[in-house]
This record gives sequence, structure tokens and C-alpha cells, in this order.
Amino acid sequence: MKPLKEYPNFNVVDHPLVKHKITYVRDKYTCKKVFKELVDEIGIFLAYELTQDFPLQEVEVETPLCKTRTQILGGKKPVLVPILRAGVGMLDGFLKIMPSARIGHIGISRDEETLLPNAYYCKLPVDSYQRTIVLIDPMLATGGSAVAAAAKIKEVGCKRIKFMCLIAAPEGVKAFCEAHPDIEVYAGCLDEKLNEKGYILPGLGDAGDRLCGTKPNPYMPPMGVRFF
Repeated sequence: MKPLKEYPNFNVVDHPLVKHKITYVRDKYTCKKVFKELVDEIGIFLAYELTQDFPLQEVEVETPLCKTRTQILGGKKPVLVPILRAGVGMLDGFLKIMPSARIGHIGISRDEETLLPNAYYCKLPVDSYQRTIVLIDPMLATGGSAVAAAAKIKEVGCKRIKFMCLIAAPEGVKAFCEAHPDIEVYAGCLDEKLNEKGYILPGLGDAGDRLCGTKPNPYMPPMGVRFF
């Protein structure tokens, strides 16, 4: 894992398998099913790194041979909070390694007049302020939605927050890390820049559309031809 010198709270999960899987996530020929499977798999690696500092407590268990002292996770389970809608597509990977995690949701829209992000929906477990919050969104592009989501979560009293994303742009990293230097960010990759429309380059297109299949993929080969 590599933190950036400029923003020590931003970490890239620099693992060969993450790089390998992100390559296929970027590929325009990757179908919806495989795209979602790859996102889940990358999410497992991100969750592994993000949970490295979770507290432990000692317990006693009885093996088939003897009793022994060992460790389990201590404290309350974290709350996973995807930013609607694309963030929901990254939940499954985290839940595969921590199925008992609680789940909240937050929706962010952009005001058409001010162009500022606005939290239109926020539903969290009632005791979220006592838990670690893991904010989830595939893309950290301009950073507007993530910055607003983190601010809203802080408003309701949550103090221990982490952010997980698939791919980040330098512009988004700067915006988020300067607005929330107290929140650790875990990304699968740091890309080059944003284009004039705010898409990450080289990126992977619209993560929400590719996860949900809400737009036809004009690049898909004819029926019967499979790449995976």
C-alpha cells in the first residue's frame, strides 16, 4: 500500500492482482457480469487493507485437541455506506469478508442552479456514531459527491470514517483530502486526470452504468462471441 507524499491519508492498494483485475475492469469489451465480478474481487483487496487497524479482543476457544487463547474483532461492527447508486455495486466484495457489517445509504445530487452537491437521502443505523463508517464509491473524480457525503456523515455525529474507491483522479484526491484530512482513503488505482466532462482518464467509463447495465454497451461483440 502506497500513501501519497502530498496527502498521507490517501492510499493506493498497490498489489499485482489489483492491477491485473483493474486492467480488465477498464476494458470496454468486458461484459456487465464479468465487470461486477471483478469489482467484487477488487473490493475484497481494498477491504483487507482498510481493516488492517480494526481492534481485536482475546477470547478462548476449544480446538479438537485443546483449549487456546486467540483473537477476534473487537467492538461494534462497521457500517458500510455506499453513495447511491454506483457505490452499491461495491458492497458485495466487502461483505464477503465481513458479512456481519451493518449497511447504510447516502444519496448525493447536484443542484442545477448552484452546481453544488446536495445530500438528498441519508439512512444510517441509529448507533452509527459509535461505529467505524466505511464510505464507498467506485470513482473519486471531481470529489464533489464524496466530500459532501463525508460532511453529511460527520453532521450526524460519526467521527471514525474511512473512504474506499476503485479509481481516483488527482483532482478528486486533492479536493477530498483537503476537505477531510482526517479520513483515510483506500483506492485501487490513481489515474492521470479528468477530461473536460469530468470523466477520469484513462478510467473505465461510467461505473454506475456498467455495474447496473443501464446503458447498452456499443462495444460488445456479436452474440456467441465471448472474451471471458
